[in-house]
Amino acid sequence: MIPLPQVSQVAQTIQLALAPVFLLAGIGAFLNVCVSRLARIIDRARAVEEWVLSTRGKEHDRMVSEIRVLDRRMSVVNGAIFLSVASACAVCLVVILLFAGNLFNAHLGTPVAILFSLAMVLQAAAFATFIQEIRLASRTIHIRNEVLYHKVEEEEAA
Repeated sequence: MIPLPQVSQVAQTIQLALAPVFLLAGIGAFLNVCVSRLARIIDRARAVEEWVLSTRGKEHDRMVSEIRVLDRRMSVVNGAIFLSVASACAVCLVVILLFAGNLFNAHLGTPVAILFSLAMVLQAAAFATFIQEIRLASRTIHIRNEVLYHKVEEEEAA
């Protein structure tokens, strides 16, 4: 028969699990940012898709180029989301092992440390992937020179 843990043991385990739970909250906030960016990228891609089909010449080429970058950005953000979710799963396993170790009086320090380290590596990779997406966005989002330096014809001004 499994000896039941004392309330003080459970309270101590809850205290130990508090830091990983806060980490889960942070990962959740990061996922919210990633999903919001993904939604905006998808909305832009849908608009550009329509323009690709209705434009010709240089404007068509510009739209095709933009939609390719948007497709790449979607893939990169999806990668960041995947890595963050994997990190969150590893953190959940840490919390589960903390309670299992307490409940069954098992020595699970090594698996807990390995899983927590894995969670940190996965989250660091998610942040690095997110930086890649931000760099992609900042390199491709700019105002064209013909718009920046557009001058109204004298006839139109009159």
